[in-house]
Amino acid sequence: MEHVETAEIRVGLLAYGAIGHEHNLAVQHTPGLVLSAVCDMNPERVAAALDLAPDAATFSDADAMLASGMLDLVVISTPPNSHYQWAKAALSADLHVVLEKPMALTADECDELMALAAQRDRLLVVYQNRRYDPDFVTLRSLLAAGQIGDLFQLDTFVGGYSEPCTYWHSDALISGGAIFDWGSHYIDQILNLIPDPVDHVIGMNQKRKWMHATNADHAQVTITFTTGRQATFTNSDLAAVRKPKFYALGSEGAILGDWDPAAEPAVADLPAIITTHRSDRASVTASLETVPAYGFHQSLVDYLVDGIAMEVTATQSRDVVAIMQAAEESALTNGRPVTPRLLRGTTVDSNR
Repeated sequence: MEHVETAEIRVGLLAYGAIGHEHNLAVQHTPGLVLSAVCDMNPERVAAALDLAPDAATFSDADAMLASGMLDLVVISTPPNSHYQWAKAALSADLHVVLEKPMALTADECDELMALAAQRDRLLVVYQNRRYDPDFVTLRSLLAAGQIGDLFQLDTFVGGYSEPCTYWHSDALISGGAIFDWGSHYIDQILNLIPDPVDHVIGMNQKRKWMHATNADHAQVTITFTTGRQATFTNSDLAAVRKPKFYALGSEGAILGDWDPAAEPAVADLPAIITTHRSDRASVTASLETVPAYGFHQSLVDYLVDGIAMEVTATQSRDVVAIMQAAEESALTNGRPVTPRLLRGTTVDSNR
């Protein structure tokens, strides 16, 4: 890929909500990035962006921003059902693209975007920010160091017992459903920890109480790998008692990632407490690893300027979508196994 030669990578933000603000902060704190433009139909959101970047151009028309010639890269933070549309438009305008999760709502759409990125010689990558969470990074290090031997079972969970919001996050047609909403984070983490080929996926959706929302009230995905390893992801609004965030079983022990009670009720906002349990020694609570702030955004600069490969790749995020799509297909048949078509292990360019 032809790399950026300018002193600064000119960034545009397409949609400016809470996540757009997170990207704005990252741009302000990452040498090599500059916010050149922001687009949102809500003037108050545009004004909030200008509080951090007063020199940025403003747009209410996304097509106009993409065609402005002011950008090298666009960050797309629109709702998931529009990711494919806007990523295709941005790539067609010869812009590098950072997408929010999920990449799209089908693997076919992801494949089309990846092919277009390769054709246009542009970067396409998904902001897998939970890959940089201190609790996850610590868990990954402990597993890599063999602290519990051979990992064979990994369970992940998010949720509680609460009425879901009425925003697009709870609308299955927009969000992709409860599996897609948080699964875009957790299934990415699962695949990062277990590199084995996937044999099949089982999905289950429960609709029991919250009838104002179209997302499932409780969703579970089980991934079985060809090696016999297994992982689960559960997203629940019906969990009066929460499961741990992480529960990893190995041949020599277990690692528990439990929710921090200091964060109640928003437990997902703080890292889990990571504890290693082995039969041959006392249980140990790990000190969380220090993760550099804005590491993902720094990796953008490193790749676009110096060609240093990014940890997060389009292929990885595309395979997350394929697994979630397979889980939704399985859920329609009351949990019959579905084998997803994955790209992991193929020769697809890892940075597109």
